[in-house]
Amino acid sequence: MGSPAVPARDAAPPNILWLCSDQQRFDALGCYGNPFVATPHIDRLAASGVLFEQAYCQSPVCTPSRSSFLTGRYPRTTRCRANGQDIPADEVLVTRLLADAGYTCGLAGKLHLSACHPDASPAGERRIDDGYAEFHWSHHPAPEWPTNEYIRWLRERGAAYRTPPFEGSRHVRRGMPEALHQTTWCAEKAIGFIEQNARFRRPWLMSVNMYDPHHPFDPPEDLLLRYAAGLDDLPLPNFVPGELDQKPAVQARRRGKAGDPPGEYPAAAMAPADHRWLRAAYWAMCDLIDRQVGRILAALEASGQAGNTIVIFMSDHGELLGDHGMYLKGPFFYDPCVHVPLIVSCPGRIAPGRWGGLAELLDLAPTLLEAAGLPPHPGMQGRSLWASLTGRAAPPARSDVYSEFYPGAAPDGFVTMLRTLTHKLVAHHGTGTGELYDLRTDPLESENRWDDGACVAEKAALLSRLCDRMAWTADPLPARRAPW
Repeated sequence: MGSPAVPARDAAPPNILWLCSDQQRFDALGCYGNPFVATPHIDRLAASGVLFEQAYCQSPVCTPSRSSFLTGRYPRTTRCRANGQDIPADEVLVTRLLADAGYTCGLAGKLHLSACHPDASPAGERRIDDGYAEFHWSHHPAPEWPTNEYIRWLRERGAAYRTPPFEGSRHVRRGMPEALHQTTWCAEKAIGFIEQNARFRRPWLMSVNMYDPHHPFDPPEDLLLRYAAGLDDLPLPNFVPGELDQKPAVQARRRGKAGDPPGEYPAAAMAPADHRWLRAAYWAMCDLIDRQVGRILAALEASGQAGNTIVIFMSDHGELLGDHGMYLKGPFFYDPCVHVPLIVSCPGRIAPGRWGGLAELLDLAPTLLEAAGLPPHPGMQGRSLWASLTGRAAPPARSDVYSEFYPGAAPDGFVTMLRTLTHKLVAHHGTGTGELYDLRTDPLESENRWDDGACVAEKAALLSRLCDRMAWTADPLPARRAPW
């Protein structure tokens, strides 16, 4: 990595354009080595900034992951550990801290820090003091809430939300056309926010939280059909026959994870064409994201603000996409679930390059605070990467990353993960079972060596490290004020 131009000490705080897709695995972009997708705009963004090759989320499902990277705290610490929970009102988001420091903060799309099922929140998502002055909410595109702004936007255009079946596979649907898609609506709101704020001197942050490529798999049909001619060339999921039977106590949960709703994506029963159409649909949704990110970045450039704007592209967690015999996500810590794309760009401040070391998403919140010239919140557990991004320090050297899944009351379903560059250990608490993968010889995580006698020493060492990481999730708050 080269040395960036160091800004003057009194340089204006940077704007922040925070692009976060939903359920996008790391290998769904050209810059991460995917030869099938069409993602030129995000690829160029990666070339202009830092691409993190080994970034990991702190939970494999939406709400706890988002609560973590928006607070810089682990899900267990935030007490927002599972989908369907509400983030406690006393949690402090980085957007709140930036707003208090003078930033104008806006959001378009999903937030999902509280329960978002229509039965639990019929009027929309409960909010805490999140700092967003402009809030265009659409948790997902289906018309299930009166406060879904995307649906109102469609009605203003004389359109209705429809995703009819796709003839190629019953597991794929024909999505809204690009001009009327929820991802396009998110981009429209972001572009309006960027253009409006160009008239003012206050710094801003814009969260653009599109729902794609989250299931259901429903891209615009023209983007899907781009893959039709080469459908037979698309790779099938990574799945070794009998893999789910290696350790019945550990894998029983997986075998039952057929889909959401149950039975919608039964990977083991699908024909090869179904798997390939699902992969094509997912990648077509990623292609759509790229096209709209391109529009947003063009608007940022045209507004004259690109030179002082940090742009982040990331996702909250990944997608199994048929790998290991499953679709979607859940209490699973395979890399397709927890290894996510992360790109940070700000030409002139951040030197371009690729970081091969391990990184956790909860480092983003303290990083943005330091970039804005602000101290970290005392409750944050992440580490600022700003000095490394701006060339004033070497890239951080994490020895491991940690992720967790705590769905309800102990100990039912509690699972934690520790991953190093060479090994991954997953503990299924209360069962005496787990997973151990040697990533040097088994990078696709197909051979569970938890009970392999040859791995006893490595397993013990990793369990000890996992115990340390779990201990370090203890809340640093309230701050200690005296020796006794």
